[in-house]
Formats: sequence, structure tokens, C-alpha cells
Amino acid sequence: MNDSYKVASQSHSRLSQKAPPVAKTATPQVGQQTAPVDDNDAHAEHQNPLSLLDAARIAVVSLAALAAWFHIGETAAGFSVIGAAGLAIGVWPVLKEAFEGLSSRRMTMELSMAIAIIAAAAISEFFTALIITLFVLVAEVLENMTVARGRLAIRELLDFLPRTVSVRSARGGIAEIEVKQLAIGDAILVNPGGRIPVDGAVTAGHSFVDQSRITGESMPAEKTIGSHVFAGSINQSGALEVQAEHIGRDTSFGKIIEAVEQAERSRAPVQRLADRLAGYLVYFALGAAVLTYFVTRDIRSTIAVVIVAGACGIAAGTPLAVLGAIGRAARAGAIIKGGLYLEQLGQVDTVVVDKTGTLTYGEPQVQGLLPAEGVATVTLLDAAAAAELRSEHPLGKTIVAHAKALGRTIAEPDLFDYTPGRGIKAMVSGEQVLAGNLNLMREQGVSVPGSSLTNEATASHIYVARAGGLLGVISVSDHVRTEAPAAMAAIHALGVQTVLLTGDTEAVAQDVASHLGITNVKANLLPDDKRTIVQRLVESGRVVAMVGDGINDAPALMQAQVGIAMGSGTDVARESADVVLLGNDLLKFAETLHIARRTRRIIWANFAGTIGIDLLGIGLAAFGLLSPLLAAFIHVTSEMVFILNSARLLPSRTGLR
Repeated sequence: MNDSYKVASQSHSRLSQKAPPVAKTATPQVGQQTAPVDDNDAHAEHQNPLSLLDAARIAVVSLAALAAWFHIGETAAGFSVIGAAGLAIGVWPVLKEAFEGLSSRRMTMELSMAIAIIAAAAISEFFTALIITLFVLVAEVLENMTVARGRLAIRELLDFLPRTVSVRSARGGIAEIEVKQLAIGDAILVNPGGRIPVDGAVTAGHSFVDQSRITGESMPAEKTIGSHVFAGSINQSGALEVQAEHIGRDTSFGKIIEAVEQAERSRAPVQRLADRLAGYLVYFALGAAVLTYFVTRDIRSTIAVVIVAGACGIAAGTPLAVLGAIGRAARAGAIIKGGLYLEQLGQVDTVVVDKTGTLTYGEPQVQGLLPAEGVATVTLLDAAAAAELRSEHPLGKTIVAHAKALGRTIAEPDLFDYTPGRGIKAMVSGEQVLAGNLNLMREQGVSVPGSSLTNEATASHIYVARAGGLLGVISVSDHVRTEAPAAMAAIHALGVQTVLLTGDTEAVAQDVASHLGITNVKANLLPDDKRTIVQRLVESGRVVAMVGDGINDAPALMQAQVGIAMGSGTDVARESADVVLLGNDLLKFAETLHIARRTRRIIWANFAGTIGIDLLGIGLAAFGLLSPLLAAFIHVTSEMVFILNSARLLPSRTGLR
């Protein structure tokens, strides 16, 4: 019955004025700023959902109902002039929506209510007709308030973006400009207590930043030079200077708003099911009413049958639940790209996880340099660092960082070729340098004696060769994320199976899995191997969510029913995924799984409750045990109960619970 969810549920009709549309703006180019959401939109969320027209209409219908009850303004024949006039004013929105439903060949609850109101008026039951109309109008306002609260709760971050910012000019001066004038690269000054308007890197200062509204972190995060900050977070202590890297829609905050917009535009399969069920219930109620009249010839019982059947609770409650859940997940730091993925996430029974950068920090440390016989340690390191200089792989970055920390000069490679699951082939000073796993060495014909293998079974081994000869092995190990054990325990507590897929060695994979309680482990995998394993799981009937962060995870992410990418991962992984974890916190993924399952339970509880109440109400009304007035009360009350049940998913203004 509410107009605020027409975007989310086109078949669900509404009575009141349309809610303000969500602004859609293009992604800004470099140096161009686009406000995350239109200012008018932001302020519109705070407007009172009860318009003057709605209030006036409710007042007129209420007064007309009193007049009809006390027989004021009745003619000698018992016709209530005041009641008829009040009904004509109050019923207009219902008739309008009913006609629009007929025009588009949609069976709506407004049509059944309009039939009941007209039938009651036709037998001079003006008081009953007016009370039914009043119930509908009041329910409309209450539903509007619920939806307004949903939009406000989801998008309250708008209030945390400053309208003006202090920017350091090229000459060193400080200027106050509007946030829409910001450009990428600007140096922004944020005072203690100030709100950060962009995603960027700290170039000066030291402080603690509350970024809970973006990542869901409960404790303030320490920020020093080089640290990254998010738009919408609050600088708590020291002054910071931030260089803008992402502005407008490109910020983490902008992605949250965009996710909400996508949720409003998209419709999950369960929402389409809710629309169909609403239509079926209306057909059933009308059929039951016709049968009741032929059997009983009681027009009051017939009208009560039409009135009592109500499916607005699921037609409005379902999209409200979906939107509320996506908003709650966004507050937890998980951006869900549409209602379809939320619904699929609620059915997941198997979670497949990558290791490097997902279960581990993806920031390993060099543990040992093991040069081949006759090779100097610095020769091994210099060759490896030159080959890995352009690499985006965490292990490659670690080797380069280690070489720089030792003050080594790294040669620029002439050619660079990366093969996922194998390693790197590069040309350095006219010689081919290989840096990768044992399979790469074997494919390139490099002899690897067994004595060169490190005893550190749980470390990753990067074999390095130059001009066809082995230079040695670099031992690198990663660390399990602090939150990973608790996250895996939470996922297992939901009854979800976990599978670890990695291109790393069996020993490393088993070591990580043993710390996390994962028993199903597949190691030494190429990207296509990961995709094949996920595909087999899906074909076997499992509902699979894949969590990864790298380019080599993209095929598997797309193969799974739901792909989840770590926010720090590659652009390819984030684009391939259906859910992005902004804070790179696996506990947030576990929380999102819980939210998705809770959403599914609430929606199906609404379905079962609606069908049960409608069947019971129709039966009682058909036997004359419900008056039209009581039937209207049951209809409206049950509708609001189911809508409020869905509203429990809306994020609170102060946190997730």
C-alpha cells in the first residue's frame, strides 16, 4: 500500500505522494567532483512522511465517520449525505490505485479494498465504508513512516560529510572551498573532531580516526603518514593532512550509497514471488467472496471476506526487509550489489576461501635467502627483485620491499610477463630471469636439485633462475589474519562448510587450515583449477560463496553463486564479485552471512503468517463470524505486524543492533 517502495516492488501499489527519487550521478573523472547524493535528496529524508493532504484527508474521513455513526446529516430515507461526501474525498486514492492496477493488468489489494468499500456504501453501510477507508489511510501513513525510517537509517552517513573543506594550495596557503570543488590530489586539512570528505592517504599528522560508519570497526584506527582514511569517518584527536585519492562516488562512502541505490532498483526473486503471492491471494479472496454470496446470500459476510484478505504485508515487507538487510550489511562493511545476491547469500551452505590476502594478510615477510652453490646472496636477491619489480603479487612486493630495505639498487626489467599460478618471466640486462614456483622452473627446463629446498615446509618458496641456471630459493611466509579464526568459527556455527583453495604448497595450506578449523583443503591450484572446483560444487547442488582478493580468484568468483571480494584486492576481483568487504574483515563477512539468513527467515515468516491469517480470516468471515469492521481491523493490523517484522532488519542510528 505504500508508495515509497515502488522502485523496489513495481507491482506493489501506493496511495500517498511519491518519495523523493534517489539521485543518480555519473562516476567522476580525475579532477572532477560529484557529490555522493544530491543535497535535496539528503534533506528530503528528514521530511515528515505525513503530508498536509494526507492529514486533511484522514481528518475529513474521521469526521464523516462520526457523522455517520450519530446519523448526522442523514435524509429521511437514511442516506448519509455527510458520509457519502467524506467517502468520496477519502476513497479517491484507493480508487486511483485500483484503476491503475486494472490498466496495467495487475491484481492489487487496492482493487479488493475498493470493491469492499463500494459494496458497503451500496448497501448504505457508510460508517463501515468510512472506517475501512480510514484504516487504509492510517496504515498508509504508518507504512510511510516505516519506509522513511528505513531510508534515513541506511543513508544517515550523509550527515557526516562536511559541506566545506580546508585545502592547502600549491603556494602553501589554506583556502576554504565547497566539497563539490575538490579534485583528486588536493591536500585537505582535517582538524580534530572534523569529518573526512574523501578517501585518501595521510601525508602529515598523527591521529585516531573513528571509521566505524564505513568499516564497522568498533575501535578508532590509528592514522600516521601513509595510512589510508575513508570519507565519512571522524578525526578524533590530532590534525591530519590528507591527499585525496578518491572523491564523490569513487569513495567507500559513495560505494555504500551506490549499493543502496542498486538495491532499490534491483529486485530479488523472493520479491517477485511476494508480488505473485499477493495477486493470488486477491484472486482467492474474490473467489471466496463470490462463493460466500451464492451460499449465504449475506452481503455483509461477502464484504468481510473481501476485506479481511491482505497481502500488503508481504508485498511491502519483502522489499523493506531486503533493503534494510543491505543497509545493515553496508554498515558492517559489506557492500552487497543487489537483492539477488542477498537472497542467494541467505541460502549459502558452502564457503570457498582463498588463502593469500583473504585468510592471511597478504603481506608476508622474507624468512630466508638460500642461494645455489657458487651464487652470492645479493645476486639472488637482486635478480628476484628486478623480476618482481612490476609484480602486483603480494610475494613479489615482499621481495622488492626487502631489497629496498637493504639498500639494494633494483634494475628495471626490459620485458615482464606474469603467468597466474606459475610466476614471472622477465628480461633484465639482456638475460631472462625467472621467479616463480617449482612448476615454472620445470616448464622452462631449469634444473632444481633437491638439496636446494628449504626445510621451512610452511613457507612459500620463490625459485629464481637466470639464463637457464638456478640462482636459489627465497623463503617467504605470511601470517593468518587476526580475526580469521573467529570468523571461520562463526561461519562453522551457522552450519556452513568451508573449503580452502590456494595456489600455494600443500604444507602451507594445511598449516593455515589447521589454525582455522578448515578440513577441506586444495593446494597447488591454477586459477582455472579453482574455477573448476567451484563449478563442480555448484553442479553437485551446493550453494557456494567464494571469497578471494586477487586476479587469479576472478574466474572462481564469477563461477560461484555469490562472489565476495576483499576491499583491498585487485580491481578485477572487486568487479567480478557480488559482495565487497570494505574493511577486509572476515568477521564482517560472517556477520553478513548471519544477516542474509535472518532476512530469509523474516521474509518466509511473513509469507507463512500472511497466508495463515488470510485463510483463517476468510473462513471466519464466510461463516458470518467477522463483521466488515472487524475484518478491516484484522487486515490492517496484520499488515503492519509483518511490515514491522521486516523493519527489525533496519540498522539502528547508533550501530548494527
